[in-house]
Amino acid sequence: MPVIVETVVQPSAQDRSDLEKIYADAPAWLLAPYPDAASLIDAGLAGGWLIAGRFNARLLGAAWLRQDADGWNLSHLCVRKITRGRGVGQRLIAEARQRAGETCQPLRLQAPTRQLEVQALARRLDLALVDLTD
Repeated sequence: MPVIVETVVQPSAQDRSDLEKIYADAPAWLLAPYPDAASLIDAGLAGGWLIAGRFNARLLGAAWLRQDADGWNLSHLCVRKITRGRGVGQRLIAEARQRAGETCQPLRLQAPTRQLEVQALARRLDLALVDLTD
């Protein structure tokens, strides 16, 4: 069964619990500018930007995907620690690329540019890196 990526609009109690587990192991810089995972999740839901990968009725990874006049911004990408390395993040990125491609707009990675792992991810994905504070 494949990982299905969806925009999370009205999460069930289980979905909400899964989202909190996804971001529980995230470093503080990934949550910025929010003080905690719950605030990040609430803001993503309020904006309609939260996408998540679902497998067997459970959310395993999430990110924000926002469109503006210049293209699409992928940010706050995180996969549950126990699920990492199984392609969930790749599936979220593929969905983001597809949505950007459908509108003929570029996809950018938006994250703190000072983080070396973010720089490496942007290079590996061949995505422009935009500082999260911009």
